Amino acid sequence: MPTRWSAQKEIDMEASGDIVVGLDIGTTKIVAMVGRRNEHGKLEVLGMGRAESLGVSRGVVANIEKTVQSIKTAVSGAEEKSGVDVRIVNVGIAGQHIKSLQHRGIRVRNTLEDEIGQEDIDLLINDMFKLVTLPGEEIIDVLPQEFIVDNEQGIKDPIGMSGIRLEANFHIITGQVAAAKNIHKCVHKADLEVQDVILEPLASSAAVLSEEEKEAGVVLVDIGGGTTDVAIFQDGIIRHTAVIPFGGNVITEDIKEGCSIIKNQAELLKIKFGSALANESQENEIVSIPGLRGREPKEISIKNLAHIIQARLEEIIEHIYYEIKNSGYENKLIAGMVITGGGAQMKHIGQLFEYVTGMDTRIGYPNEYLAQGNSEEITSPMYATGVGLILKGFEKIDKQKGKLRDNSHGESIKVRQGDKTKKGFLQEIVDRSRQFFEEDER
Repeated sequence: MPTRWSAQKEIDMEASGDIVVGLDIGTTKIVAMVGRRNEHGKLEVLGMGRAESLGVSRGVVANIEKTVQSIKTAVSGAEEKSGVDVRIVNVGIAGQHIKSLQHRGIRVRNTLEDEIGQEDIDLLINDMFKLVTLPGEEIIDVLPQEFIVDNEQGIKDPIGMSGIRLEANFHIITGQVAAAKNIHKCVHKADLEVQDVILEPLASSAAVLSEEEKEAGVVLVDIGGGTTDVAIFQDGIIRHTAVIPFGGNVITEDIKEGCSIIKNQAELLKIKFGSALANESQENEIVSIPGLRGREPKEISIKNLAHIIQARLEEIIEHIYYEIKNSGYENKLIAGMVITGGGAQMKHIGQLFEYVTGMDTRIGYPNEYLAQGNSEEITSPMYATGVGLILKGFEKIDKQKGKLRDNSHGESIKVRQGDKTKKGFLQEIVDRSRQFFEEDER
């Protein structure tokens, strides 16, 4: 086992941004992942722990104690493999209670002389967090989409520009207060601190989508155990998010009911022999399932199994396609669709998505931002959210470092301006006029 670092050293490393921990609290599994960036900016996963998720239903904590126990098991596994004492984590949030809306914020600045800075954007974002939500809901995240400076539209980054009226379109994500608080409670009871709460489809998109795909227009579909998360990007901007309350567990239940077998057998059947396309299965393929307590074995047709899976997947795809239409970007998604999550491992699932939606489809593997030498297991679509949570953690660290640099730069500018007593454009005209008249009087 690797030598365990001291808690103080580990906290210092986390604070400096050398190490980030992602905690994916899913319906079927809880994954803790410890990662750092190498000299090329690629992600090295130092260790991963996984535990069965016993207290979560459709992405929402249903049993605090069981969830805490699963978190501790997963974190302990990650600590053992990485040699890192985990204290601070980035946690993913999902569930059917998650909603999104669009809103525009406006800020009127005092002067044209000062450039627009990060502080102006932060003030706009903070105003969005003050919006009134429905009872029992709270704003989880505020994502700037595009900015408008003095009616000049389509600006992605206004920092450094001059302008009086700064506006921004925001993508606002809301969720139930109780659900978010229960996640915090579980993490704290597991003796951990929450660095940030990140929407899971955004984390998954960070792991499996390229910047080119986001620019061209793409739909991310993350098929988990309890929910299916959807995120739509276009022109490099998040345009729409949704959580569909169906996932892999519903397919397992359908197999259990349709084949009259127990849940564990249904899950194994789905993983080993399942297919999203019934036409790809042979008529004469049969699987024999052991009978319970000495009963006769049960024979199940692989083609019938595929029919059950395909029927439920087509229903899930219809929900996804409704969200795509609802977003208004149906005809602007040049890069098509990317499927990730545990459900993306189903055979022929890409072909079924293409057949139903008519969109180009690929399976999303979280390997684009991973360094060489990571285990093959981590490149599975089922770990896309865990990898994405680490990447999002590093994004936030980089942003905070950028703010510190901007602030120190801003202070030096103020000092220089104080020395030179820099004046506004109108004031300079007044001074020149006064100087002209004084010279004329002489």
